[in-house]
Amino acid sequence: MSGQGKRNVLGVLVDATDYASATEQVVAAARERRPLALTALAVHGVMTGVLDPAHNARLNSFDVVTPDGQPVRWALNLLHHVGLTDRVYGPLLTLHVLRRVAEEGLPVYLYGSTEETLARLIPALERKFPGLKIAGVEPSKFRTVQPGEDVEIADRIRASGARLVLVGLGCPRQEVFTYAMRPLLDMPLMAVGAAFDYHAGLLKQPPAWMQRAGLEWFWRLGLEPKRLWRRYVILNPAYLARLAAQKTGLWKARPPAPATERPSTFAV
Repeated sequence: MSGQGKRNVLGVLVDATDYASATEQVVAAARERRPLALTALAVHGVMTGVLDPAHNARLNSFDVVTPDGQPVRWALNLLHHVGLTDRVYGPLLTLHVLRRVAEEGLPVYLYGSTEETLARLIPALERKFPGLKIAGVEPSKFRTVQPGEDVEIADRIRASGARLVLVGLGCPRQEVFTYAMRPLLDMPLMAVGAAFDYHAGLLKQPPAWMQRAGLEWFWRLGLEPKRLWRRYVILNPAYLARLAAQKTGLWKARPPAPATERPSTFAV
């Protein structure tokens, strides 16, 4: 299946796509030095847009929004009958893209997470993809951007020779960063969520059956209950209720117009 375009899921425009199509979009933009913004949204990511109209508008300006979680894939199939047979999971999409850019010799810049995580991530990726060129690495500063700092970050990325940026800042910080930096860079940016932690070996993947059943949230909740309980206990039922309302026509879920202005403040 190739990409079938964007569809309305609770007012957030999600691409009915697969790994091959999403990978090709990113690699083509890297090859051609074109800006592109991609994120992979699970239920939490969709709900950040539902609950924040300004953020929803940012998400709807992204070039590619993949159905990261099975419940988002199910929503696309339920609402729009697109026949998706698999989700497009951020950590796995990251590996598909890195394999391709390594084959084509396109350098990668890693932005986000901590120095400790990046120190484990880099050798893990280099072992997996011997031809991978890592042009630069920059951990998160865990604070708000200072005036002019966004331009400095973009200058560092361009000067590194990178042709792709992986952004690992967590949702929704990484989407705001990606949206803000897209106009400053002639290359794709991928907001990859927990991919840095997974591929650095700091987070364990749930069993395949749990992933297929859409129970990854339950696995994550068990690993980090204090940090994630609000996300899943509150947002998951809200997602299902809104999905039912959109399906039955009780709620029109009108997408806001895509955002056009860069935010003046965001987290780096």
